[in-house]
Amino acid sequence: MPSISTPSKIAATQSYGSHVVFSGSTEPERVAMVEKIQAETGAILVPPYNHPHILLGQGTMALELIEQAEEMGAPLDAIIAPVGGGGMLSGIAVACEGTGVRVFGAEPEEGADDCKKGLAQGKRIEQVKTLTIADGLRTPVGDITYGVIERLVKGVYSVSEEEIKMTMKLVLERMKVLVEPSGCVPLAVLLFDEEFRAMVEKEAGPQGWNIGVIFSGGNTTIDIMMKLFSRT
Repeated sequence: MPSISTPSKIAATQSYGSHVVFSGSTEPERVAMVEKIQAETGAILVPPYNHPHILLGQGTMALELIEQAEEMGAPLDAIIAPVGGGGMLSGIAVACEGTGVRVFGAEPEEGADDCKKGLAQGKRIEQVKTLTIADGLRTPVGDITYGVIERLVKGVYSVSEEEIKMTMKLVLERMKVLVEPSGCVPLAVLLFDEEFRAMVEKEAGPQGWNIGVIFSGGNTTIDIMMKLFSRT
């Protein structure tokens, strides 16, 4: 795990019986540490996102969400999910291919919008260095997941740190759900990104869209939240 991981994530990982080895915060530093451990122990790497099996597994959440929305009588027109390494977003995009459900991604503006910038320039950005409060999204998109996103995802949008915090506060106060900053990024896009809102108005017309929002991650604590909101 990166040495700058939040204490609550480190403690939770250790509580499951894992032996945590710390690395630097960048992707090359993490890869180097993994390769060192593999060379020393013969360990097998289970990638967190950049593998076909991993992304397909994560994509099952879209199948469940689509089914639940249909059962409620509100079939989905779109799904928006956070983007870190891209496993979740690319898996959702594969699951939704051919269904008519559009898929969008959401990132923090604070140096972690590598997927959005990569798509704009037509080339994957391989390194990310950021201290965004959405710490779960500090990872650059993988080469496998980027290829899927580039082909199937309709667009990736980004929001500011303040917009993420405002959304987190809204979710806690109105929905009574504790979601980490990374998980609040998709809803923040819906609420604050004028480019996204204008696109929906243009594409959907007066009837609008039913949009499924993925909240992924509850890895936060009261202490972390107090620090976040003491800056406001």
